[in-house]
Amino acid sequence: VQLFFLGIFAYVGAEQGIANWISQFLSTYHDLDPQTIGARTVSSFWLFMTLGALLGMALLKVLDSRTVLKLFTVATMIALGIAVFGAADVSRWAFISIGFFISVMWSIIFSLALNSMSDHHGSFSGILVTGIIGGAIMPVIVGSLGDWFGLRVGLLSMLIPLGYILSIGFWADPIITNERIRSHGD
Repeated sequence: VQLFFLGIFAYVGAEQGIANWISQFLSTYHDLDPQTIGARTVSSFWLFMTLGALLGMALLKVLDSRTVLKLFTVATMIALGIAVFGAADVSRWAFISIGFFISVMWSIIFSLALNSMSDHHGSFSGILVTGIIGGAIMPVIVGSLGDWFGLRVGLLSMLIPLGYILSIGFWADPIITNERIRSHGD
């Protein structure tokens, strides 16, 4: 229960820790107007998050949920590195792609958590949902680290919760794996 709670905490924290600082990062490091380009980039982050969720649903029909979680988490981590160190246009598109890749994590972590226990799902769901507090804490951590060491370091700190999410793909042991489309040979 505690490990999956930390997973939800890490996910919401990373999502908000990144999304809340995109516009400021683009302004600070690439001198892009936060009211126009920054706002459009954040808006596109959320649009691509929706599109990523749709692709994620389709992928869950052919791949194990833990595999999807691992692939999308690694892609998020790579995109974060590119966003932090890339040129202005590359950085913008990398931030947008983070929205695409991070989109599947909430539902997969939540379903793996509930599928790891045979009972008390209502209580467990309530505990998991309280993990959204990570969305209030992680942006403050990014900002504080940004004040002390620069926003690049602040945003790179989100690799820690993303690393924890990646670990879930390895240690989660669901009672039943997600239903997938099988080939005729299976």
